[in-house]
Amino acid sequence: MPFARISLHRGKSVEYLQALSQGVHDALVESFEVPLADRFQVIDQHEAGELIFDRDYLGGPRSHDFVLIAITAGRSRSTQTKQVFYQDLVKKLNRATGLDPEDVMVVVTTTEAEDWSFGGGRGN
Repeated sequence: MPFARISLHRGKSVEYLQALSQGVHDALVESFEVPLADRFQVIDQHEAGELIFDRDYLGGPRSHDFVLIAITAGRSRSTQTKQVFYQDLVKKLNRATGLDPEDVMVVVTTTEAEDWSFGGGRGN
């Protein structure tokens, strides 16, 4: 039950945003042990100066096309699963959008089932 928040600079086409969303979802399903119907995402687009990142910290160089993907997951995955997911994700995004793998940063945070309510005020 992951939730993905995808942040990037404003100005990409609707088609690009759809391809970005689909690439994230496909990688989650194929490499992060997520069911096909489990898709919850928000895409945040930012004006210049609102998405702050170091162009060279532990990678890069990063460009104006930088994308930050913050995934909140309901359970932890193994280090190997996460490493495979990261690689699969950047390959899928590169194929779908042309996004340079150095422009993709991912942060995975895990929570407990009790931290989620999927509707109706019901907890898990």
